[in-house]
Amino acid sequence: MKNKKQIVLSGVQPSGELHIGNYLGSLKNFVELQNKYDCYFFLATYHSISGDYDPKIKKQQILDLAIDFLAVGLDPKKCVIFNQIDIPASPELAWIFNTLTPISELARMTQFKDKSSHQVKNINAGLLTYPTLQAADILLYHPNYVPVGIDQIQHLELTNKIVRWFNNKYGNYFKEIKPLLTQVPKVMSLVEPDKKMSKSSGPKHYIAINDSPKIIEEKLKKAVTGVGTEKDIPQGAINLITLLNEFGTQKEVKKFEAEIKNNTIKYSELKSVLAKNISEYFAPYRAKRKELAKNPEKVRAILAQGAVKAQKIAQETLNEVKSRIGVL
Repeated sequence: MKNKKQIVLSGVQPSGELHIGNYLGSLKNFVELQNKYDCYFFLATYHSISGDYDPKIKKQQILDLAIDFLAVGLDPKKCVIFNQIDIPASPELAWIFNTLTPISELARMTQFKDKSSHQVKNINAGLLTYPTLQAADILLYHPNYVPVGIDQIQHLELTNKIVRWFNNKYGNYFKEIKPLLTQVPKVMSLVEPDKKMSKSSGPKHYIAINDSPKIIEEKLKKAVTGVGTEKDIPQGAINLITLLNEFGTQKEVKKFEAEIKNNTIKYSELKSVLAKNISEYFAPYRAKRKELAKNPEKVRAILAQGAVKAQKIAQETLNEVKSRIGVL
């Protein structure tokens, strides 16, 4: 008898165009995981509205992210792709988890502190209870693993605490989740290479995976190379070499690393080579994305089909939880 595949789950917020840091940190890995595991990948829409956003463009952001999922290579025949907003069991379970989770645990979360500092006029309850919704998103599907970078471990640790709190109070039901640690390259801002690449800093700080070759070239021409040092090498130069290591060849990496070390580097040449490699790498994605954008109903249908599959499992979990806590 064939062994059943282990389950992996992860989500991405629909909050604007994806940059190459997002791609290397999650989507590239998703494409590889779908061939090995039983995967559930969702659009974390509820999470995205805890931040400052424009309601007029949210629907388009949701559609754009779904298109990105498909364009980078996620296959609805190999994995379940769905929108969190279509799974009512998720916020319902999150509320139940809210009744188990001490406020002190939520207040100490690094992400709450970080997001609060970035939107001081909108420190809403959703920022605080973000981790309980995240725990619900995960535990509804009883996954074995959640792919995370090392900086996301804290959230998974809290999810496992919620597992223990629930099991201790209502009997063993959920199992603790193991992190599937991913080696995420440290991609920094193009113009502030001492800071992480982020959409919130503005378009000149990042390369979007949907940027045209011309825009990629223009952005890299303006990339800063000489800010700060790390191991006697400017941080901007390290950032460019990091990107070349992902999108170029090892021969190119060794060449430019040697030139940086010998102080014979022509950064204009490095930037030109890097721009060409990134443009060519994402050419198939751009072509597929353009095609998918012509047929948004097909994309929405894929999300709807995924939601049916996900909701069936999620509702079974929620019903069991309601029964265990004595309300069903």
